[in-house]
Amino acid sequence: MINFPYGVSNFQRIRTYPYLYLDRTDSIHALESMAEQLLFLRPRRFGKSLLLSTLMSYYDLNQIDQFDTLFGDLAVGKNPTPERNKYMVLQWDFSQVSPQGDIEQIKQNLFAHIHVQAQSFVRQYANKLNGEITFFPANALATFESLCNLVKDSGYQLYLFIDEYDNFANEVLMHNQGDKKRYAALLEGEGILKTLFKIIKAATSQKKIARVFITGVSPVVMSDMTSGYNVVTNISLQPEFNGLCGITQTELEGITQSVLVHCQQEHKLAEVMETMRQFYNGYLFAPEADTKLYNPILCFHFLRHYQARCSAPRDMLDANLAMDAGRIRYIANLQGGQKVLDHILDEQNDLSLTQLASDFGVANLQRVQQHSSYMISLLYYFGVLTLNGLSGMGALQLVIPNLAVRHLYLDELKRQALPNMADEAKAEQLALQFYQSGDLQPIINFMEQRYLKVFSNRDYRWSNELTIKTMFASLLFNDIYYTLDSEAELARRYTDLVMIMRPNMRQFPDLKEFVMEFKFISLGDLGLSAEDLKCKTPQELKLLPAVQKLLNDAVEQLRHYRQVLADKYQEPQRLFALAVVALGFERLVWQRSE
Repeated sequence: MINFPYGVSNFQRIRTYPYLYLDRTDSIHALESMAEQLLFLRPRRFGKSLLLSTLMSYYDLNQIDQFDTLFGDLAVGKNPTPERNKYMVLQWDFSQVSPQGDIEQIKQNLFAHIHVQAQSFVRQYANKLNGEITFFPANALATFESLCNLVKDSGYQLYLFIDEYDNFANEVLMHNQGDKKRYAALLEGEGILKTLFKIIKAATSQKKIARVFITGVSPVVMSDMTSGYNVVTNISLQPEFNGLCGITQTELEGITQSVLVHCQQEHKLAEVMETMRQFYNGYLFAPEADTKLYNPILCFHFLRHYQARCSAPRDMLDANLAMDAGRIRYIANLQGGQKVLDHILDEQNDLSLTQLASDFGVANLQRVQQHSSYMISLLYYFGVLTLNGLSGMGALQLVIPNLAVRHLYLDELKRQALPNMADEAKAEQLALQFYQSGDLQPIINFMEQRYLKVFSNRDYRWSNELTIKTMFASLLFNDIYYTLDSEAELARRYTDLVMIMRPNMRQFPDLKEFVMEFKFISLGDLGLSAEDLKCKTPQELKLLPAVQKLLNDAVEQLRHYRQVLADKYQEPQRLFALAVVALGFERLVWQRSE
């Protein structure tokens, strides 16, 4: 059985337990050749901390006796660099610095972390240090300078590792949108973070610090420290480091095969891999790279459950995605943010940028809050958008990476439209009934009473049919039961929305599957007013010539789609083909295609 390192980011523990370890040490040669001070950005829960821990073990002079145990069978163990086990290493993890309180309290939180790590450093290298660090209780920056001086005076070099460098500053920024003063005080002028990085810069120029490796999520904080720390090389978008974190298709197939052998289900490899591909794959971190990556924490969530139960977990979304949902909500609440989310959810329109924004910072907060390119760039750094190659003009193309992330967007859309928890609960109840009955009328009634009123007031730049489709997807999608395939290609034709049962749900006979086609007609084209529509019954609406034509067109398309899906899944009795026509944002009519 495989010991999955779910939530474990300590390299030494992983290698000695042993847990599953995916070797990335062949990149150490390239990392050393890039520069002495590196910045590596990746979304949360993608393995940055494990990468940093791996590098710490590789360079730590105290772990030289464990080199063969830890690295002997790895790529770098077979071809080590001259710098292996050469440095004293110091780590700061800014995710451990609380962002709560005023600026003075945050400063003290940061100082406390630096002091604790300095004390740990002293214990770790006590027999090699020629002297003592001077601790300044009220000034951890002075303590750090004393540590750097002592290392140099002792004849050694220091490698500084900073994990999640932007964590607490981003928390201050994101959670206090109405008051940016605390964030600005951290970074502007002689703010504490800017001062800290100026000290790091000075110490490296004086050869007290030999190397620095920094991980984080976004360049927001770094852009505010440009003058204080303008010597770092950002390697995040370089193709040779695309796969430095994440899992490749080949790696995941091998791991999944081992799990299925344990469960005596080798014949399910294609099925299980397709499920994980839909929910967890799709990440690309360099425009010139061609290898898409899987989210490791989500794959481990899935596979360790499968190994224990020999079946997929009911919940495909790990709880660790809750913070990612908060990032989407942050953008949605900005001026113009909802339009950006609408555009992202529109698969028919390309989402592209000439380049990812990096000059965020306090000085550009107005742009971040109003300019779509900044919002899109932030969503990329947060991991809820990803690169998808280059356009014909060389622009960066971006997409939602997978169903797990699309679920977060749809949930935010529903939350914006249904802020009342009672309405949200009612929508969930109606969806559950629909999964069993295939009767769309209760959903239609709810949308006319609640949803359409919200969306009719929004300024859409894109397809109104898309808007209706997205509304239905946000109400109906449930990843416990279904995979959601929007604009699925069916025999070279495209349908709007397909909800296919996850393989482990086919055992439940009451569940239905759905293929849906949406049409839209404006009130102007219909020649009726909103008041005219309110007075008509659903049957009367269906008999309107323009509506009848759209329904007939949709039904004809659905006959083709239904046949393709019925042939594929061999359960035609469970497949409901439904045509929906929206009459402006006032009324909806539907019809089942047999």
